[in-house]
Amino acid sequence: MDIEFNSAEELYERLLPALRSKVADLKRDGYNYLTADDVWNYLKENKWRNSNNLALYEMVSDILNSDNVIIDEYFKDKLNTKKRRVYFED
Repeated sequence: MDIEFNSAEELYERLLPALRSKVADLKRDGYNYLTADDVWNYLKENKWRNSNNLALYEMVSDILNSDNVIIDEYFKDKLNTKKRRVYFED
């Protein structure tokens, strides 16, 4: 049975339980500031960027098995990029 999604939002909603589970895992490891959106954006921009026709189980596996340290580094890099952009725009 193939499930098709009409938008990224639909896919995100379907993956939300796995994303929430990953956030709980991150919190257990002390990353209390990371959110489901952070995990989603990391995977979307890095792991899934050039992928086509991923199965839902593959995406869930990617979510649950992604490295917490790498997600944190991604988040901090994005945060620093935003800060630099604001600094230079002022």
